[in-house]
Amino acid sequence: MNYTLRQLEVFTAVARAENVSRAAEHLGMSQSATSTSLTEFERQFQIKLFDRIGKKLQLNELGHKILPRAIELLDRAHEMEALFEGKEGLGPMRIGATLTIGNYLATLLIGEFMQNHPGCRIDLDVHNTANIVKKVAEFELDFGLIEGDCSHPDLAAQSWVADELVIFAAPDHPLSHKAVVTLDDLVATPWIARETGSGTRQTFEHGMRHVLSQLNIRLALEHTEAIKRAVESGMGIACISRLALKEAFRRGSLVEIPVAGLDFKRQFHFIWHKQKYITPGMALFIERCKEVAIGVTSSDQIVLRQPIV
Repeated sequence: MNYTLRQLEVFTAVARAENVSRAAEHLGMSQSATSTSLTEFERQFQIKLFDRIGKKLQLNELGHKILPRAIELLDRAHEMEALFEGKEGLGPMRIGATLTIGNYLATLLIGEFMQNHPGCRIDLDVHNTANIVKKVAEFELDFGLIEGDCSHPDLAAQSWVADELVIFAAPDHPLSHKAVVTLDDLVATPWIARETGSGTRQTFEHGMRHVLSQLNIRLALEHTEAIKRAVESGMGIACISRLALKEAFRRGSLVEIPVAGLDFKRQFHFIWHKQKYITPGMALFIERCKEVAIGVTSSDQIVLRQPIV
């Protein structure tokens, strides 16, 4: 064999970072050693894997073909290394989760998984849907857990569990005491919303599409906890997942504002690249996610215990 696993590691790191210096930092190598390794790899086979645009390196057509195969070889090598060390053959995983899933489900699921599989190493990237989809599509993440739909042509998606957004307010908000809340009421009050690019914002805009242009969205925030604090302080009303509001509703610090005729239902999904090798660790983790959703009709019904430290 005329190439080494180290050369493949350098190639995949550069492909993901699109920059030699960032790849070197990730690999713990010097920039010159990283650049030399990549140059030698291309010279060995008299090929070019990247188009060089200034300081940015973008995969060319051949590079795109090789990347998923290189990642699969490295994944299998990690499995073998884990087996040699008596660690069940579960290599490292890079999981992406959107903010609602990441904050209220994924961290607990990962904590439980790592307790049951102590040799496994997991990196969790929590971001909005657009970012998670992009990173999975570019092989920066092994797979993702997202809110809403995914139409990216390179990605496979599988339904996980149903979810629903709800409109909510502070207990002393005027709409909290109305027997019937109408669309006119919603148009007349200030809103706090999730940022553009999030699955929650996408579902909210679809549900409110008939009056969307009339809404007074005075503030857009990336984090659900920040939105909840803003609503508690009386800045306006908002609409996020019932899962994220479960404890606040129980305490009474926030209250639901039911409005007839609005549909905020959606699905949580697993996504992965169609060319991605499904490692044993990925398969086990996804299977555990499915197990906790058996018999529930909504994400807020999933019960997970805090991992024991």
